[in-house]
Amino acid sequence: MKTILRFIGSTLILGMLAWVLIVNVAISPSQATIRQLEEAPGQVVYQSRQVLKDQKGASWQAIAFKRTFPDRSDSIYLRLVGFPGTANIDHSQPLTLTNSMGKTLTAADVSHDMFVDPTQIKPDVAQYDLQPILMKLELGIPLRLILPTLDQSEITLNASTDLVEEWRSLIGQK
Repeated sequence: MKTILRFIGSTLILGMLAWVLIVNVAISPSQATIRQLEEAPGQVVYQSRQVLKDQKGASWQAIAFKRTFPDRSDSIYLRLVGFPGTANIDHSQPLTLTNSMGKTLTAADVSHDMFVDPTQIKPDVAQYDLQPILMKLELGIPLRLILPTLDQSEITLNASTDLVEEWRSLIGQK
């Protein structure tokens, strides 16, 4: 009888420990996933890649990246890529970033820097300069990204607080 009670007690304790572990893993905040690529000697790219959904449910790849150069200078950009036919982005307009507190920032469209030949710029791909505004993005507050389009509609993407934190972490990458 004592053996059975010990077995049941041990099983209950192990079960409770397993449950606590599962709950903690399920609710723990996601860790930043920054990829590091060496493009050339002394030139490194650090990337954060996430998939965001727009207001119509279409998926967009959001790639925030920092490129460091041999002279120790760097640049930080956000590239947004939609599926072909998703949008016709207006590259003459900036990306608007608005947080839930109403603070609005803009990031210049630098898509022309992606290609030597501007005719290669895709209508559903845009690149924005994050460097001037990245430190102004407040941690703990989600963002709404508003992409301007040529047909005057806007594409809205929501960036979570974890994603904002991941983007800000690019600053410290060396």
